[in-house]
Amino acid sequence: MVRQTLWRAVSVVALAVVFSLPLSAATDSFDFVAPAAAQSDGAVPGEWSGSLSDAEVWRSVRKGITGTINIPDKKAAVLVQSGGESLRAIRNGPVSVIGGWTMLALVVLLALYHALHGPIRIDAGESGRMVERFNFLERFAHWLTASSFVVLALTGLNLLYGRYIVKPLVGPEAFSTLTSLGKYAHNYIGFAFIVGLVLLLVLWVKDNLPEKTDLNWLLVGGGMLTKGVHPPVGRFNVGQKVVFWAVVLLGGSLAATGVCLLFPFEFRPFSAIFAAINVFGAGLPADLSLLQEMQLTLLWHGIAGLILIVVIIGHIYIAALGMEGALGAVGEGKVDENWLHQHHSVYFEKMMRKRVVKNAPPPAE
Repeated sequence: MVRQTLWRAVSVVALAVVFSLPLSAATDSFDFVAPAAAQSDGAVPGEWSGSLSDAEVWRSVRKGITGTINIPDKKAAVLVQSGGESLRAIRNGPVSVIGGWTMLALVVLLALYHALHGPIRIDAGESGRMVERFNFLERFAHWLTASSFVVLALTGLNLLYGRYIVKPLVGPEAFSTLTSLGKYAHNYIGFAFIVGLVLLLVLWVKDNLPEKTDLNWLLVGGGMLTKGVHPPVGRFNVGQKVVFWAVVLLGGSLAATGVCLLFPFEFRPFSAIFAAINVFGAGLPADLSLLQEMQLTLLWHGIAGLILIVVIIGHIYIAALGMEGALGAVGEGKVDENWLHQHHSVYFEKMMRKRVVKNAPPPAE
């Protein structure tokens, strides 16, 4: 009986040793430590990041931490890129709101000005004698740029405000079709705008440089607020020069960013721009990812477009309603002599001297 009991005890001990060997090996392999509940500071087994560092991990992920991948599209190495959310918030927030209110405020101010002041008339009345203001090539360049910009402005504004204004009026199906067609028009007509922009720059840059008469024009506000006040200026006054340089600089910026958007992830304009600005100690990020480049490009394209639209609204008012005889300058290319003398007296005198010289009789032999 004792021998049988002893044999059973030895068997149990042997079995315990046999089954404990793999368990011991598994424990050593996983470097088992005490449960997390018994640990302090949120530690977890294996000395890995604990619960207290989860915020830091996800903060790094949301800031666009980059990993390593083997596929061709290296942009996929960024797990989460929060720049898109920031872009959407800024574009649909401050940019759209400020831009919309600015355009509305300008229209209201121009309407009040027109109601109180009326159009600027020709003080001496029309003389009936016409003089050339712009030749055919200049008018072609103007209308090519102007007409293409109107299409670009309308289709661009539809992308910003169409869902709030146009969609409720025409319905979702018609709005979808209209927006899709507008996208194609925006893409292709943009090239016509670029051609017109280059023509305007070549034809008019020499006449839009600063002159001595510009300061006097500014001091009297161009005579816009006082009837009978017409400061002497050359071919273009300060207001027209502002419009010209706004079209050239902002329009050029729109053309450049538009090309970048048409060919995404091919250019890095802002990295180069920020690097140049950093020479003055700005401290801007000059090593932007391609996705960040696209987001900044889209954002600036919208901002520059809204600013230029505001400028052109004022320009259209002056040409169409605010100044008698102004529209004929870019329509038929000719204006009345009294109009030219009143608004551009320095240029008028120059034109008259040329006419006298041209029509002078040949010298007697």
